[in-house]
Amino acid sequence: MSVLLTVLAALVATGACAYHRRSLLIWTIAVAATTLLAGLALAAPVTMVILLMIEAAIAVPLLMVPFRRRQISAPLLKLFAKVTPTLSETEQTALDAGTVGFEGELFSGKPDWNELLKQPKPELSAEEQTFLDGPVEELCAMIDDWQITHELADMPPNVWEFIKKHKFFGMIIPKQYGGLQFSALAHSAVLQKLATMSATVASTVAVPNSLGPAELLLHYGSDEQKNHYLPRLAVGEEIPCFALTGPYAGSDATSLTDFGVVCKQTVDGKETLGIRLTFDKRYITLAPVATVVGLAFRLYDPEQLLGDKADLGITLALLPRSTPGLHIGRRHLPLNVPFQNGPLHGKDVFVPMSTLIGGPHMAGHGWRMLVECLSVGRAISLPSNATGGVRAAVASTGAYARMRKQFGLAIARFEGVEEALARIGGLTYATAALSRATAAAVDRGEKPAVPSAIAKYHATEWGRMIASDAMDVHGGKAVQLGPKNYAGRAWEGVPIAITVEGANIMTRSLMIFGQGAIRCHPYVLKEMQSLVITDPDEQLQTFDSALFGHLGFGISNAVRALTLGLTGSRIGATAGDDYTRRYYRKLNRYSAALALCADVFMGVLGGKLKFKEKLSARLGDVLSYLYIASAMLKGYEDAGRPEADRPLLAWAFHQCVWNMQMALDGAIRNFPVRPVGWLLRVLVFPFGRREVPPSDRLGRRVAALITAPGEARDRLLEWVYLTPTANNAVGRMNALLPDVIAAEPVERKFGKAQKAGQFKAHDYLDQLLEAQKAGVLSAAEYELLKRVREGVFEFISVDDFDSSELRAAVTRADKHRLADAA
Repeated sequence: MSVLLTVLAALVATGACAYHRRSLLIWTIAVAATTLLAGLALAAPVTMVILLMIEAAIAVPLLMVPFRRRQISAPLLKLFAKVTPTLSETEQTALDAGTVGFEGELFSGKPDWNELLKQPKPELSAEEQTFLDGPVEELCAMIDDWQITHELADMPPNVWEFIKKHKFFGMIIPKQYGGLQFSALAHSAVLQKLATMSATVASTVAVPNSLGPAELLLHYGSDEQKNHYLPRLAVGEEIPCFALTGPYAGSDATSLTDFGVVCKQTVDGKETLGIRLTFDKRYITLAPVATVVGLAFRLYDPEQLLGDKADLGITLALLPRSTPGLHIGRRHLPLNVPFQNGPLHGKDVFVPMSTLIGGPHMAGHGWRMLVECLSVGRAISLPSNATGGVRAAVASTGAYARMRKQFGLAIARFEGVEEALARIGGLTYATAALSRATAAAVDRGEKPAVPSAIAKYHATEWGRMIASDAMDVHGGKAVQLGPKNYAGRAWEGVPIAITVEGANIMTRSLMIFGQGAIRCHPYVLKEMQSLVITDPDEQLQTFDSALFGHLGFGISNAVRALTLGLTGSRIGATAGDDYTRRYYRKLNRYSAALALCADVFMGVLGGKLKFKEKLSARLGDVLSYLYIASAMLKGYEDAGRPEADRPLLAWAFHQCVWNMQMALDGAIRNFPVRPVGWLLRVLVFPFGRREVPPSDRLGRRVAALITAPGEARDRLLEWVYLTPTANNAVGRMNALLPDVIAAEPVERKFGKAQKAGQFKAHDYLDQLLEAQKAGVLSAAEYELLKRVREGVFEFISVDDFDSSELRAAVTRADKHRLADAA
């Protein structure tokens, strides 16, 4: 027994050092001292000596750094160089383009929550709030989405002019060029509010402020280009588009078949150095109305007029619409959400070298320019539009479920509907926190490549789920299109956000973990970078430091994952108050589990992991939900820890943790090297899968929150256009909601009288009048029920049309006749 206790003492000391990430020297001292004390106290001298010899055999060679480097690290460096896949130039550019924020802490296995909580609370400036309360409100009041989507297939001229006049296209442009120079948070808030009224308007405003000419010019344009274009873009004198996607290159932008050849051509009697372009682009938002086109293509210089390279690589240029040979103007129709979107093409189009963004010296740097700007633009546009959409779903579905009655009860009372309402409320809380966190990262000067991919994927996927739930709750009301339908177009347009700016399948399976594993890991990138160091001594020193740091990191994460799994995440100092401390501890556990699994997966599978997309997607899910849960906790802290928000936070947090557990379980269960998978399961799930999804009781509380006015619901509806104007049915519904709730006990009293047969009339309003005369209802109660009945009828009504109204104004036969005549 004394032998076992001595060995156990040494193992506990080792585990404690690994858990707390002590240095090798401290581990050596601590374990040796523990072994010595335990051996003497337990009278086990032989065991003590054997253990001390083993410890010395491990520690001494590792502490002798020059020896360690020559005898251990040098051979491993050679092996590492053989088995490590070489990063392509495009992969390296993508890795170099972004920055690492708090997501790096989540990949560390031991997050420093103070780093998260000390970040400033994201807030709008007074100027930004004034814009939101002024021009944005005015624009929302002008929007008639049925007119836009069905009657005009475009925004009406007064909306276009208003957007230009008030510089909606210039939110990211500095004031020195006439723009608004808004923060990313304000940019996000504007898009969210517009998205609650019209996906078409929100998309139209989003694109010029996202990846496109303005963003590219700000970062890479020459002074002459900035001074010419940016003031015009700010006031809508120029309408920009950016043409990247073509028939053979979508998400894989590096496979562009569009090309340009450097050449000389006589223009206006002068020999001009320029580029002859051939391109075929599609899905280009704003292209049909654009006056300036950003174009991505591959540039070749066969005569080496610019230098000694024939293939210069991806390059970006700005082409005026008037460029001879540029064919533009036809439109696509993206799922009946008619934002301006269409193809453009050209063959042997000659442009001067001055059209290159940044000038000739930026030729071939297009891929870097794209990925650097995309990490910022993708963090704002689609997540913000999706967040506006889901916030609107809370407003509309929460109110409708309280108004719409079946079997004498508001449908919000039915458990099936309650389940959908809980998802709408909980996922909206998570989406809003995620959107705000990524915008805040941009405002801190980060280029959040990994968080932007997380935000794009999860905000749009949750948008799809919430839109589906909203349709289910509304039933036939949401199916019948027309001016009264505020949900149908949102449902139709959901796949658009899923597919653009990196299709969601690709974003999840390739980008989130693919970039996160290398970019966020504290050692992997350093190990890979050591391979390109030319000085042998410096290379070995760099690799040795990264390698042994990585080994200690892996051991620590294994110990932390096991310990926190065994204790149910109930130990360890962490952030938060009495309510949230348990949440931070949960995230500590799954951070360690992710770091451990990522190391093992990369170590065992090596470069093959890149092709195991389902495995990397699941690990990416874990990183995503860690980031989202962290964003929710930060938002909760920033809001002053409101008790009213706790059901929303709890539902969304438990859903995130459940998803993390299932993603890890799926990754481990499908790991191809089964013995390694078995070991990982013991370390990560020592007692099996113990997490559970949000309970029915918790879901009931969330559903109750979004179906009645209150401070928690008000925070969910931040930046939703709720002014009860004639064009805003959702605003009018929410204005009526307090009366609907106030009427419920009166309706119960009136219902009892109905069942008792006290009324002779059959019409509801006539019965109300009888009830008032009979003293069943007071005059105020009569007016309340009458007002609610009439108001609710408006919102449960649907549209109908004469058949002639539904026929297309121009049929395909008409198009053929027009084409033949032409």
